[in-house]
Amino acid sequence: MGKLHEECGVFGIYSKNTKPLARLTYYALYALQHRGQESAGIVVNDEGIFRFRRELGLVSEAMPNSEIERLGNGQIAVGHVRYATSGITNRINTQPIVVNHVKGRMALCHNGNLVNSYELRSELEMNGCIFQSTTDTEAISYIITRERINTGSIEQAVNNALDKLHGAYSLVIMSPSKLIAARDEHGFHPLCYGKLEDGSVVFASESCAIEAVGGKLVRDVEPGEIIVVDHNGIRSIKDHCNKVKRSMCVFEYIYFARPDSVLDGASVHEARVQAGRFLAQEHPVDADVVIGVPDSGLDAAVGYSRESGIPYGIGLLKNKYIGRTFIAPGQTERENLVRIKLNAIRSEIEGKRVILVDDSIVRGTTSERLVRIVREAGAKEVHMRITAPPFMNPCYYGIDIDSRDNLIACHHSVEETAKIIGADSLGYISVENVIRIADPTGRKGFCTACFDGKYPTEIPSVTSKNRFEEKISKDWKDRHTVKSSERVPEGEYIEKFED
Repeated sequence: MGKLHEECGVFGIYSKNTKPLARLTYYALYALQHRGQESAGIVVNDEGIFRFRRELGLVSEAMPNSEIERLGNGQIAVGHVRYATSGITNRINTQPIVVNHVKGRMALCHNGNLVNSYELRSELEMNGCIFQSTTDTEAISYIITRERINTGSIEQAVNNALDKLHGAYSLVIMSPSKLIAARDEHGFHPLCYGKLEDGSVVFASESCAIEAVGGKLVRDVEPGEIIVVDHNGIRSIKDHCNKVKRSMCVFEYIYFARPDSVLDGASVHEARVQAGRFLAQEHPVDADVVIGVPDSGLDAAVGYSRESGIPYGIGLLKNKYIGRTFIAPGQTERENLVRIKLNAIRSEIEGKRVILVDDSIVRGTTSERLVRIVREAGAKEVHMRITAPPFMNPCYYGIDIDSRDNLIACHHSVEETAKIIGADSLGYISVENVIRIADPTGRKGFCTACFDGKYPTEIPSVTSKNRFEEKISKDWKDRHTVKSSERVPEGEYIEKFED
């Protein structure tokens, strides 16, 4: 856990006319690739016929052109990119989840973590439900399906289900004739909707995905809101709105989201620039150049430079063509790949006092490597500045911090951490200022529990990230974990059901 990993990205599109929705969804998932790099999936609905593909790997790996052609055209489609904040990495945990039940098909995409998922799953199992995956997403699908049996519409089933779901969830759901988006009442993670020129409606985790398919952002889905799209148009259900204080994950602005996205009305780029400004105010230092760590540290470095008057320089170059470093088989190999992935521009660094701006320090190993790269390029001094406060607590809502054990700030002071990573000085943004980067008034409401321990919900009774894996045997995991060489294409559903 050198760096925090992304969460998940969801997307959905509804068109009154048949369109190449597989291709459009593919483009949208590409735009959301930064949110999940373990697997990708697309389900296309063509007049009630569900065709789908879910596979491990990046979007380009999981969705070759032949599969996009097979998925073809339709009127509704949903897509998902995944990073596992819960559930092991294998094909059976990929999304969208496709459900076949007596009231009709359903495809579901989920970003977030439920804090009561263990209890929900245990209750469902005791009532006869058989789980195929180890994600909390499958529990959500069971809850909605169970409610669907007793209600007149899929949207009412979703509305009833939200009473039982506690924690973080941004959902995009497809039935044979409807597209539905729902966001948890705290608004932990982003979800927005937009429109294409022809009137097609799109939902996405970030506005950058809407723009990637030629659409324009209309607004964010409100915390607790359900939006339904069908042949009658768009309608909103707000039974769960304004029940609790908004608690948007502030780390979305610091790290997760793309800088060109707008979340809850605030520009991610501008928020990161403001974070850099606050850092310059809180932790000034005499230096010759300000350098950002690609990618999320670049905007903040610009803000630090503007506020301090110290020149901004492009001192680190990221190789855009190398794969993910965390897939390397050993620690030595991972360190070698970090060096290949990120290299210093000596002419910007040699002989200078450098301010190095990054988004976070988790365990400290990545920061230590960064400082070493800059020093080896000839820096006289290296001063580390971080746009997130020190991580002190686990996150239960979607960031892969499941304990305090590997958090360097829990075991070392700021001065000790600076010495460990090899920096001449170290400064973190304060909790007071981090909530102001996207909201100068401080009235919107953000979740900062990973920094200050103030959780917006009850803490889960079972806190292990792999809580579902602990309920099953190693043999089960071995049988369901698929090696790259063993992947085979998935099929498609061909039956048609009415909603």
